[in-house]
Amino acid sequence: MLPREKLLKGIKNREAITRILEQAEIALKTWEIVVSDFLCPPVIAEVQELFQRLTEVEIVVWGGYPQAERQRVGIARSEISLDISEIPLAALCIAGNFLFDPANHQDFLGAISGAGIVREQVGDILVPGERGAQVIVVPEQAKFLETSLVQVRSVPVKTKLITLSELKIHPPKTKKMTTVEASMRLDAIASAGFGMSRSKMANSINSGDVRVNWKDITQASHIVESGDLITVRGKGRLEVGEVAITKKQRYRIQITRFK
Repeated sequence: MLPREKLLKGIKNREAITRILEQAEIALKTWEIVVSDFLCPPVIAEVQELFQRLTEVEIVVWGGYPQAERQRVGIARSEISLDISEIPLAALCIAGNFLFDPANHQDFLGAISGAGIVREQVGDILVPGERGAQVIVVPEQAKFLETSLVQVRSVPVKTKLITLSELKIHPPKTKKMTTVEASMRLDAIASAGFGMSRSKMANSINSGDVRVNWKDITQASHIVESGDLITVRGKGRLEVGEVAITKKQRYRIQITRFK
C-alpha cells in the first residue's frame, strides 16, 4: 500500500488525486495497467509531481495529440513497459451546418452532457470552423454517442467515429517578444507578456486568476523560471523562454504568448 496520507499532504485537488492513488494501488496489486478518466491540467500537474516521488509505479499521460489539455493517465508497476499506446481513446466527428447558428466549445460539451456522458469521460473538444467539431472520448462511450448525439443547439448533426490521425489540429497562434526586467517576478513578466499594467496583473494574481505550470499562484513576487507556463484566466497563456543577464544586471527574457 502507498503512504496515501503522506502523499496527499499539501495536495489541492485532493479528491481527484485520491482516486489516482487508489488506481495506483490496484496497478501495484494486479500487475496490470490501470487508466484514469480524463483529467484537467491542474490535476495532471499534481499527478506528475506526485509520481516523481514514487519508484514502484510509473505513469504516462496522453490525450490524443501532443497539445491536448485534458488527458488520461496510465499507471503501471515500474517493471512493466508503459507508453501512450496503452491509453485507450476514441475520436468522434460531429458534423453539421452551423453557419446560421454558430456553436462553441460549451455548446458541444452541453450536447454531449445532455446525452448522459459525464465530463470525466470527455477529453478535448476541437471546433475548427462552421461545419461542426471533433471530440475525444473514452472508447466505451463512442458507439453510444454515434447514435444518440443528433443535435447541437438547433442544428441537426451526424456523429461518427474517426481515427486520431484525422483530428484537425491547428497549431496555436503565437507571438514572440522580448522584455527586460529588474527581476523574475511573476507580476513583472506576466504584465509584459499580456500587455497589462503591473498593478492590474498584481490584482489578477491576488484574486487567484493566475497559474504557473497549472498551479494557482497568489503571490505577485513569485519567481518564475525559463520554461514556466503562465496562464491568466480570460487572457490565454505564455511561456517563459530563454533568460539572459544584461550588462546592467537586468534580465532579458524571451516570451512566447499563445492566443
